[in-house]
Amino acid sequence: MDFWVVFLTGLTVGGVSCMAVQGGLLASTIAAREEEDIRAGLHHKHNLWPTLAFLTTKFIAYLILGFILGSFGSALSLSDSARIVMQIAAALYMIVVALNLLNVHPIFRYAIIQPPRFLSKLVRSQSKSKDLFAPAALGALTVFIPCGTTLAMEALAISSGNPFLGAAIMGMFVLGTSPLFLGLGFLTTVLGDAFRTKFLKLAGVGVLYLGITSLNGALVVAGSPVTLQTIADNSPIQIDLSGGVTEQQNGPLAANGIQQVNVQVLPNGYSPGYVQVRVGVPVQLNLTTGSRLGCASSFRIPSLGIARNLGPNTTSTIEFTPEQKGKIIGTCSMGMFYLIMEVV
Repeated sequence: MDFWVVFLTGLTVGGVSCMAVQGGLLASTIAAREEEDIRAGLHHKHNLWPTLAFLTTKFIAYLILGFILGSFGSALSLSDSARIVMQIAAALYMIVVALNLLNVHPIFRYAIIQPPRFLSKLVRSQSKSKDLFAPAALGALTVFIPCGTTLAMEALAISSGNPFLGAAIMGMFVLGTSPLFLGLGFLTTVLGDAFRTKFLKLAGVGVLYLGITSLNGALVVAGSPVTLQTIADNSPIQIDLSGGVTEQQNGPLAANGIQQVNVQVLPNGYSPGYVQVRVGVPVQLNLTTGSRLGCASSFRIPSLGIARNLGPNTTSTIEFTPEQKGKIIGTCSMGMFYLIMEVV
């Protein structure tokens, strides 16, 4: 097992693809703590302990997950439905935190995660327990909202068939993602110290954006008829919110009455990102990956109930027959990147 490849995957595409939801949770909890300090008139220098608490519990949680997956396999892996619920919950939490930072209504203050009393007594400092409890709790909970690259690593841990190898795979991957999260935590604390008068508004807008995009991604994967893309499709001004690669492929080759659609799965999306297929004619969708995996490698077609986790340097074939005109959306497991197949 080449653990350096796993580490580099986390260091590159892994950290970026996980940043949307998990990074948003980290930023939101640090911003919420800063908001409490400002309201209380405190001006102590923040440090990186909250970020380290987040990363430490996240690392431990993924070590345990890797151990379990290596021991028992996919029987204990989360279903797509469970991941969608957790992603929606995380997105709603970020939105509520953002509304609190923007002073929309005092009721949103009650959503901020607070430590139980016994923990405050244990650490003998109310401020320290507040600094560490929320990021530590959210760091552990990220195990329930994995990005597509994480799912690929989980599949690798399952295939290892060894609990210690499984733990090592997930541990090395999380270590690879940590520098980006550490940078995000450092940037958030520095901004909070340097721009206290404007920080809450900036943080509120940023966290609100992350919450909305994360919620939209979960709705896409869930096959919801209402998403940002469907709203844009029905607006007078056409806007493409799919992200990633947007090249178009028209007229897929027909062989033996089957429409052949060839798509490259890239770390940042699908190429082409838009294809046209004919109604009533069987489609053979060929998804080809390279050596670098990203969120796009965890492929879903919600309307058809298709879920496929793609390995590196492979071509995976999905067959279906479009029964009515319209759009069939393929997406990654977090709803970040789209493959739009328009049935004509």
